[in-house]
Amino acid sequence: MKKENKHEDMLTEYDFSQGIRGKYARQYEEGANIVKIDPDLLDYFPDQKSVNEALRSLVAIIKKYEKIQQ
Repeated sequence: MKKENKHEDMLTEYDFSQGIRGKYARQYEEGANIVKIDPDLLDYFPDQKSVNEALRSLVAIIKKYEKIQQ
């Protein structure tokens, strides 16, 4: 007899009987830097490299602005 599916978004075909609870918990605690990009920005920032380049450019602008303010 199969267990009743308590979660609507979980398919009955999913089988976690051999799963290990917390297998990646320590790795996640050590540093998970996952950022979700809104769909309207994906055309401009399709991958990690494009996001990092944009942020580095922004940091350079901020540093210049901070020097001007001093």
